[in-house]
Amino acid sequence: MKRYLPFIIVAVVAIATLGSGAMLYRAKLPHPLMIPEGKSLSGKSDAESMHIRGNANAPVTLEEFGDFQCPPCGSISSFLDELVKEYDPHLRIVFRNYPLEMHQHARDAALAAEAAGLQGRFWEMHDLLYREQAVWSTADNTRELFDSYAGMIGLNLDQFKKDMEGEKARARVDSDRERANSLGVQMTPTVFINDHQWSPNVKSPEGLRAAIAAALKEKS
Repeated sequence: MKRYLPFIIVAVVAIATLGSGAMLYRAKLPHPLMIPEGKSLSGKSDAESMHIRGNANAPVTLEEFGDFQCPPCGSISSFLDELVKEYDPHLRIVFRNYPLEMHQHARDAALAAEAAGLQGRFWEMHDLLYREQAVWSTADNTRELFDSYAGMIGLNLDQFKKDMEGEKARARVDSDRERANSLGVQMTPTVFINDHQWSPNVKSPEGLRAAIAAALKEKS
């Protein structure tokens, strides 16, 4: 027995180490967030202050916190647009600005989207910013590019420039960020489906469809 004792001790230590490592890994995994009842989005009263794509009174709400300079946000944006059409009229998407400090031009892009929104063209600018993300995110003349995008979607350019510097666009971006902070959002894209965070471990088209289907089933 004494001959094997050192091997037994090594085996026990190894198992203990693996176990503690697994516990630490689980502890580091992000915990799914849930929107408190008092911060839930109502079907109608919030409609004027939100950017909604799809049926404003849909039973399932997908609320996204996004950054226009974030590549994963750009990847998911066109897919979310497809989902609205696929689940119409049962799904609505609400977009919230959450520009990350690590992205140099993200806040200006958010202001550009909100300035376009003040002329009723938020989603057109939203789509264009993501489509052209690789161009403006590395450019030195970002503001000039945003001005050109405003012209492309038919905005009054003078008004757009004024609104990009104005209080209304700034307040919209800051309000979205305050909501994100109050919910514990720390990364983009963060997605809530009917007040429950879409699990970071299920970030796939199939996983998102399954989550929407489950939300629809709960509402039926």
